[in-house]
Amino acid sequence: MKLRVVFAGTPAFAVPALSALVAQHDVRGVMTQPDRPAGRGRQLTASPVAEFAASQALPLMQPSKLRGDADALAATLRQLAIWQPDVIVVVAYGLILPRELLQLPPLGCLNIHASLLPRWRGAAPIQRALQAGDATTGVSIMQMDEGLDTGAVLAESPLPIAAEDTAVTLHDRLASLGASLLLQVLEELRTGRAAARPQPVTGVSYAAKLAKSEARIDWRGTATQIDQQIRAFNPWPVAETTLRGESVKLLRSRLAQTPPAGAEARAAGSVLGLREDAMQVACGQGVLELLQLQRAGRRPVTAREFLNAERHSDAAPLVFE
Repeated sequence: MKLRVVFAGTPAFAVPALSALVAQHDVRGVMTQPDRPAGRGRQLTASPVAEFAASQALPLMQPSKLRGDADALAATLRQLAIWQPDVIVVVAYGLILPRELLQLPPLGCLNIHASLLPRWRGAAPIQRALQAGDATTGVSIMQMDEGLDTGAVLAESPLPIAAEDTAVTLHDRLASLGASLLLQVLEELRTGRAAARPQPVTGVSYAAKLAKSEARIDWRGTATQIDQQIRAFNPWPVAETTLRGESVKLLRSRLAQTPPAGAEARAAGSVLGLREDAMQVACGQGVLELLQLQRAGRRPVTAREFLNAERHSDAAPLVFE
């Protein structure tokens, strides 16, 4: 038996879950954030969820806020009463659901969260897990309450973090994993087999929203810390450094397995040369290998391409600042 589902989500991370629901259940309607200005032209652009909903001819609702706006809340509740959902599924929606919505569907409101709760509650769990050097992350599906990612967990699935994972690669794997786990949980809810467990009171951490100011690289840090920063901040805000007064974005990196002799005596940020196709850079502790870089206004290039262009300028030592 199919469940009547209302889906609330906004970014690309939410689309695999919505796609899975369309294939297996009766999606009565979709809630997503209003179209926003985007790109250099600042043209109004629909969210990835809105675009997918339109491609599937799904009814769409785009309230700008729900809490603190009695009219918007009333209109939303009227539409939900028409859709009559058994369950509301929320994935990176971006608006806080008030109590009236949380209590409306008989099976409650479910949320897919990209961490193993209670670790990394909040806005940027994928990036903070990478930045912290976690070996494992995963997805949790919880029964939503009025707290910030504090609801009881219905299911979770771990996922190892690979040495060269970025926020992009981890995002895609977690989105797919969450979609599969969601279908499993919905079947358990439908058959009365679901069992939610309260989150532990220990091990709680918060994944604060990313800020552009965090992107600047401090080469006095350890190679491990800088590598984690680069991988966590791809695709945004993108780790950034300076070479000869010019801004350079660092897109991909890894730790050097065989640092060159004498690297520890070089100043932090010094380019030590190429090893295979990786640019080796001295850090405050250890050596980092850069794999992909991008000058301001240019396309991303490999480390070898970047250094080949530099060799045509002069023979002065290269030092990132």
